Amino acid sequence: MTESKSHKATSKRIAEKYNTEYNSDKGVDIVTPNIAIEVETESTISTGIQQLQGHIKKVYIAGTNQETIKKALDITKGTTIGVMDNQGNIVK
Repeated sequence: MTESKSHKATSKRIAEKYNTEYNSDKGVDIVTPNIAIEVETESTISTGIQQLQGHIKKVYIAGTNQETIKKALDITKGTTIGVMDNQGNIVK
């Protein structure tokens, strides 16, 4: 599956905010010493949760738009997975 422009732009923006690099290969998109962030669109959000499984550090799904953020908040209810907006701000 090809990467969407919104996914790539959001990933690069958040990686820059956290002073790290965006990993466009397989695996989690953004990793720092303390957090792991998987950037997702509305159609790929379920795979993002799978990507984050097994990480010991704090984990987040970052949505590329408001609809994705709302869906991420619903899906992650009752879990330890956090949610970020497309600017890297923590929503949950």
